[in-house]
Amino acid sequence: MKIWEEKAKFEQEKDQKVQESVKLTFHGVEGFDVYNCSIPFAWQGKEYIYGRVEKRDEWARSWARLFEKTGKDEYTLVKDHMIYQLEDPYISIIQGEMVLGGTHVRKRSGEVDTYYGYFYRGKDLNDLVYFTTGPDYMKDIRLVELKDGKIGVFSRPRNEEIEKKYGSSAMIGFAVIDHLEDLTDDVIFNATPIEGIFGKGEWGGCNQAYLLQDGRIGVIGHQSFSQPVEGEEDLAVYVNISFEFDPVTFEVTNQKIIGTRGCYPEGPSKRPNLRDCTFTSGIVMREDGKADLYGGMSDVEEGRITIAYPFSCPLN
Repeated sequence: MKIWEEKAKFEQEKDQKVQESVKLTFHGVEGFDVYNCSIPFAWQGKEYIYGRVEKRDEWARSWARLFEKTGKDEYTLVKDHMIYQLEDPYISIIQGEMVLGGTHVRKRSGEVDTYYGYFYRGKDLNDLVYFTTGPDYMKDIRLVELKDGKIGVFSRPRNEEIEKKYGSSAMIGFAVIDHLEDLTDDVIFNATPIEGIFGKGEWGGCNQAYLLQDGRIGVIGHQSFSQPVEGEEDLAVYVNISFEFDPVTFEVTNQKIIGTRGCYPEGPSKRPNLRDCTFTSGIVMREDGKADLYGGMSDVEEGRITIAYPFSCPLN
């Protein structure tokens, strides 16, 4: 079934698949939007989230800033924390260290020249150290610690060569390294493509990866396609997806849509063609066995929906 057909079917059943559906509220950055956040995470007994902070009428001028949870679905800016010149931040725990990643946009003469992933590491959230850069023109690079203690690296090449070879506009690649010191742009660039995830003209990536008890990896990601609209710019449609990945055999199973923009509360969009876009952040497990799925909404806001646990195997 094609992705737009799967999306239409999912949205017909979304009232049965989605429980809570709320917007996150952010304090301390009035006049700015906060969206495309990391998943919430705990550090020293408090809960935090990194958010992409940007003015509504600007583009490619984002900062990743830290917010502390101060109420249900409510976060307040940590004013004295480091400001990172990044888009779409994410955080994970790798070999006992926090790793913060995001997309850095480089400009020349005021125009976007390229973009690439920046990575910071450390055991103190107030003192993360920049340690490596990903390949040019590559977003959505994600890390996960594997069952044997090594590190899985998900890449996301998107270029004409990929489209000619595989038919999709982007692929997700995978590589394994021993230590964070081994994370280089060459390793990421040469990650082996995982075939069969995206169809012709589609693109997407891994947004957060989770080690499963059987050694496979549960991936929460996004899948995207362009939808023509008469008299308007094509819609950039982004949906939240999940799948299970075997790092040994490269087999992908249980791939499905777990959220669409229509599952989240209504709201404005940064541009008209982004009104059907939800950029996945990831999931956080709940005490009742369900999962809270976080996602950016139309490049303006961040939302949360409650869904059934998406994987067939428990988290490690």
